[in-house]
Amino acid sequence: MTKQSKSAPLTSPIRESTCPACGYHVAVPFFDGGKQPLATIAWPTDAKNAQNLPKLPLDFVRCVDCGHVYNIAFDYSKIPYSDKPNLMFNQGKNWSGFIRNLRDKILKQVPASPVIVEIGHGDGSFLAALAEGKNAGRFIGFDPHGATKAHGVIQFRAELFDPARHLGELKPDLVITRHVLEHLVNPLGFLQQISFAALCMGIKPLAYFEVPCIDRAIATGRTSDFYFEHSSQFTTASFTRMLSSCAAEILEIGHGYDGEVIFGFLRLGDKPAQINLAGEAQTFFQGALEAHRTIRTQLAELSKQGKRIAVWGGTGKAAAFMQHYEMDAAHFPIVVDDDINKVDTFVPGTGQRIRFRDWLLENPVDVIIIPPQWRAADIVAVMARVGIAAEAVLIEHNRRLVDFHKEDHPYRGSSN
Repeated sequence: MTKQSKSAPLTSPIRESTCPACGYHVAVPFFDGGKQPLATIAWPTDAKNAQNLPKLPLDFVRCVDCGHVYNIAFDYSKIPYSDKPNLMFNQGKNWSGFIRNLRDKILKQVPASPVIVEIGHGDGSFLAALAEGKNAGRFIGFDPHGATKAHGVIQFRAELFDPARHLGELKPDLVITRHVLEHLVNPLGFLQQISFAALCMGIKPLAYFEVPCIDRAIATGRTSDFYFEHSSQFTTASFTRMLSSCAAEILEIGHGYDGEVIFGFLRLGDKPAQINLAGEAQTFFQGALEAHRTIRTQLAELSKQGKRIAVWGGTGKAAAFMQHYEMDAAHFPIVVDDDINKVDTFVPGTGQRIRFRDWLLENPVDVIIIPPQWRAADIVAVMARVGIAAEAVLIEHNRRLVDFHKEDHPYRGSSN
């Protein structure tokens, strides 16, 4: 028998929330810091301003699936990055050694004349250090609030990085983001956008992502790590889990600065199934536009011919159909339903009164449209049983209205 972990009664409430690292939806309370002012961005100029800073909630929870810790009350709009950029300052020997080693490690993995993109370049020093190690190449930083003065092969762009646009434009050999993901509302979504955009562009760049690591904070009960600007707090497990969902291949997960940071080297852009799904979505999107044009034209032609038209069904799919194809009450006033509970209510959005189906016995129509195709066979059977007839019964199929009785479609149902 396999050894199972002992269960224990849960004394804290379960919180329903989407984990920004793995997407799981169950969390439990982790750290209640009350309300505190901004810790790294406020920069008050005197004691009074410091004491009167707005206080923001620190309600950190932990994902029970990947172990990620995050502030469930985080609001990115409360942080004035445009006024006071977030600049790291650490000139200690250990930190400087970590940065030098990282620079050398990266330079060994890129071509002689690389294109390197850094997302959130800050003061630009790390990008400049990389450029110094190469005689050629392009080094582009994206940061709407970072350094702007650049020279030579270095370019700083005061804008947000747009994966769909900038990956196609630059086709980088390496994408870097350091100490940015912990500030984002949805770091997983951002990395997945980068990976999918690379796939769409047909490129497979190397990527390097680095964030603070709270493994030691958890082990020692340290609380100073938890402040408003860092909404996401990564453990080794949650960081690895996040990268695994957006990487074609994880090349290395490592730690630096005595375990206080965690980094990952990975390869992006090699999940062809995603392209297939995106292609299906694009085909459906374009097909829906075509269907709208075609069916609107068909409906207009039937109206022009003076056909009396009834729609069978007044809520749900039928209401969505009428709303989408703009079947207003003036041009398409007749709506019936076989559900007595819907009779004498009105179609949401378009406003037709819903009548009982038997109204058609004394008020026959030329055309009956059945929007919920999956019910069409049953409705046609009801029509035959109670004696409701029409020249044509139409359903939507392959982006147009087709005759239920005369044309091919998959909705006739079983013959049993």
